[in-house]
Amino acid sequence: YSSAASDVYKRQAWYTNNPPAGAFRGFGVTQTCFAIETLLNEMAEKVGISPWEIRYRNAIRPGQTLPNGQIVDDSTGLAETLEAVKEQFESAKYAGLACAMKNAGVGVGIPDTGRVRLYVKDGKLEIHAGASCIGQGLGTVLVQIVCEATGLPREQVVYMPANTYDSPDSGTTSGSRQTLITGEAARRACLLFNDARYDRSLSEMDGEEYYGHYLARTDPLGSDKPNPVSHVAYGYATQVAILGEDGRLQKLIAAHDVGKAVNPLSVEGQIEGGVVMSMGFALTEAYPLENCKPTAKYGTLGLFRADMIPEVQAIIVEKPGIRQAYGAIGLGEITSIPTAPAIAEAYYQFDGKRRHSLPLTDTPYEPPAFPRGGGGRAKPFLAPAAMAAGAFVSARLRRAETAAPPCAPSLTIRGMRQAPIQNATAGKRQMLARLTIRTSQCAGIPVLFFVWLSFYV
Repeated sequence: YSSAASDVYKRQAWYTNNPPAGAFRGFGVTQTCFAIETLLNEMAEKVGISPWEIRYRNAIRPGQTLPNGQIVDDSTGLAETLEAVKEQFESAKYAGLACAMKNAGVGVGIPDTGRVRLYVKDGKLEIHAGASCIGQGLGTVLVQIVCEATGLPREQVVYMPANTYDSPDSGTTSGSRQTLITGEAARRACLLFNDARYDRSLSEMDGEEYYGHYLARTDPLGSDKPNPVSHVAYGYATQVAILGEDGRLQKLIAAHDVGKAVNPLSVEGQIEGGVVMSMGFALTEAYPLENCKPTAKYGTLGLFRADMIPEVQAIIVEKPGIRQAYGAIGLGEITSIPTAPAIAEAYYQFDGKRRHSLPLTDTPYEPPAFPRGGGGRAKPFLAPAAMAAGAFVSARLRRAETAAPPCAPSLTIRGMRQAPIQNATAGKRQMLARLTIRTSQCAGIPVLFFVWLSFYV
């Protein structure tokens, strides 16, 4: 929001001996956003305006200054995300709203580099980048950027899996940085490729390689510049949670400013996945500790289940403004950040109770079997059930191994059938109500299946 409307009086930090935390979309921003956005909703009520109105009046806009002094660029689209959800928010009976912003890139003066090597081989252009693709679709993004920059058809561009042998280091897959940072490195490598190509075919360029490098320069924390650049880009979002008369989530609307959506379908998938992840954060997931030690097992943590998911509407807001990577801004983390405060406000509109801790209490999602603050205990019948299921799968697989080559199991479990994988064509690998098993050694599958069940008990 506009820094003219904010002031920081006191900052504190606490040291704990709790277990080290792992990665979660937002890296601490989810927690601070829950506090700030909840307070903003309470402020709106005190001054007599709506949660939407207080945000729209104070939304940061291009050319304005952030609290750290950075002047935001033309890609700043917070107001546009608010406009995208206004009608549905105001027409819903029980609705909560929250906003978020999230940097793309490590920033704050830390070296943040993307690197890409393009290599011509056998009439194709290979993309080599030492960047982990962990489901965010980076390979697809890089292929699209290379096709756009070079004009080559899709069948002549190949994304090579990252490795430490011939892929240049592109940094960590964190900070929503890969699409922007490594995407820009790919674009720059393409410019070198285009300059060298002239009218030559790829076959004539066999063995040639082109290296792209992009350093996202930023200023460190505490910089004495009047307007330091803490990060090269920011994404913005507004989410709306709508409850039904039964107090359950009926719909969640998520409008996200992504600069340029390189692959809209992938953007929608990221939004949906992040929203569902934060639904669990808001409503069901707890990590109870006793003397700094966890007391819950994996199956009792309250992970959000598929049958709990309401309708999720992803709204893509595209606002140009940055030059790098064709204007694309990563959104791997921001999708989870405003969800919890939006849901909390929806429940306040539903029953008039303010909730200031997570997971939220007094909702239909609160599991009665696992009381707040206690890890709960799995039901005793699950242990033998796990062993029985493991034995069942093991027997099925031993039978399958005699009828199919190694690592191509033909497996049936309660009517779900998967033909031998080696006989399946690429177009038929989309499974509907089927079980696909892929592993380097089929003999390890019963062990993996049993270990998975053991997590629950």
